Amino acid sequence: MTAPAERRPTIPVDPLAEPATLIEASTSPVVWGAIIGGTVLLLFLLQKVLWLVVPLLLALILYYLLFPILTWLMYRGMRRPTAANLVMAGFVLLVIVLGFVLLPNAVQHLLDWKTSTEKYLLGGVTFLDRSLRSLERSWPYLAQAHIADNAIGKLMEITGSAEQYLQPIALGLAASLPSLLLTPFLAFFFLRDGGRFQQMLSAAVPNAFFEKTLYIMHEVDRTTRAYFVGLIKLTVLDAITLAVGLRVIGMTSPIGLGLLCAVLAWLPYFGSLAGGLLVVLVAATDFPNSPGMAYSAIGLFAIVRALDDFVYMPITIGKSLHLHPVLTVMMLFVGGAVAGISGLMLALPLLGVAMVIGETIGKVVTDPRLMARYRHAKHLRVVEARMDLAG
Repeated sequence: MTAPAERRPTIPVDPLAEPATLIEASTSPVVWGAIIGGTVLLLFLLQKVLWLVVPLLLALILYYLLFPILTWLMYRGMRRPTAANLVMAGFVLLVIVLGFVLLPNAVQHLLDWKTSTEKYLLGGVTFLDRSLRSLERSWPYLAQAHIADNAIGKLMEITGSAEQYLQPIALGLAASLPSLLLTPFLAFFFLRDGGRFQQMLSAAVPNAFFEKTLYIMHEVDRTTRAYFVGLIKLTVLDAITLAVGLRVIGMTSPIGLGLLCAVLAWLPYFGSLAGGLLVVLVAATDFPNSPGMAYSAIGLFAIVRALDDFVYMPITIGKSLHLHPVLTVMMLFVGGAVAGISGLMLALPLLGVAMVIGETIGKVVTDPRLMARYRHAKHLRVVEARMDLAG
């Protein structure tokens, strides 16, 4: 009588847990180490070709924006190349029309960017000086420490040397503008030849792994689509909320400021702070005798930040990437340290894609049935080759 087989202890799983939690619990630490290490390596390599990463990122966003229109045309009987040509031609025409409308005003602002920057920085310093003086009058021990004098002195030094920092940034942005012409070019070929690329990848893998390969391609597309489409929806919601709020408090150019701040929010955490600081500087400069305007702008951004965290993010990007908050924050810091601003933008989508690929490959490698199918198919090909040589 044989002894009963030894049973491995099982870890109790909460039946009410979300599917993403179950997937993460079934993934080994080795696979997760490879996922995180691969993400960091990709961030490091992409930082070396930043001139290509930025237009590629914008091309992906444009592709996901235009893909529903392409699908609609294809459902009406139009072939994919023709539909892609029509969609991209319409987009280029729209850009040309907007360029003729907005370009004169944009050129005017670019010509006096130096004067405008100095004016708004000085307005911010003046607002901070008034606020600190008011605090010193309310709290005598702050006046004894000369908080206002010390802070304003440091800020005046920074403001005085701001030109040496702003000019290289402006020159760098101007130098990167030609590479942005790649954006519509790449997006067009994504629209036209995306299906061919998927067929080429699926045809290059062994038959035993064909189903898993299709799963990987579907999940990678779903993950990137969920992230970028969610990012676009979040940008629209932020822009509308900020524009309405800025209009209510009486700010000038609420639509432009709201849209700019919403786009800056693409940089997690740091972008929102930069957008809030920008609006406070504009409020303090355009309304120097109304400090309540700057305080209202600060309150508005605090409200929008709360809406992002508790309302907008769950219904847009939400939990589409199925990432734990600790891992999310850690990868944002790692991405910023490894690849700077581009790392902040790319850390989460790259981690989501690497997570899908790593988890799937880990399941394939540890699946005895799939590995047996692959080895058997490989053996049959060897036998067939020998028979051909013998015949």
